[in-house]
Amino acid sequence: MEDRDKEKIYSKRVRAGKRTYFFDVKATRGNDYYLILTESRRNLQGEGYTYEKQKMFLYKEDFAKFVEALQETIDHVKTVLMPDVDFTQFEQREEASDELNAGLKWE
Repeated sequence: MEDRDKEKIYSKRVRAGKRTYFFDVKATRGNDYYLILTESRRNLQGEGYTYEKQKMFLYKEDFAKFVEALQETIDHVKTVLMPDVDFTQFEQREEASDELNAGLKWE
């Protein structure tokens, strides 16, 4: 492939209200892989929408440290800062939304 450094190998989209998160795996010319995390926010402007995007590049040598820090941070919020919040309610809402979207056909 001519422009291999821009080839998307894998992509996962997570919709979250006005935000959408993209987890994209891309390859370098040397067959190395990296992850691009993108937050896309939809903003109403005039009669249409604009999209503001923020990107973060994550390289393989940082995967474990990133996941560990993310999990520690989430656990801290859940157990120390918001111990009375039932976070399973958000999972149930997401499952219901996924089931609804599964029945829709996108053109």
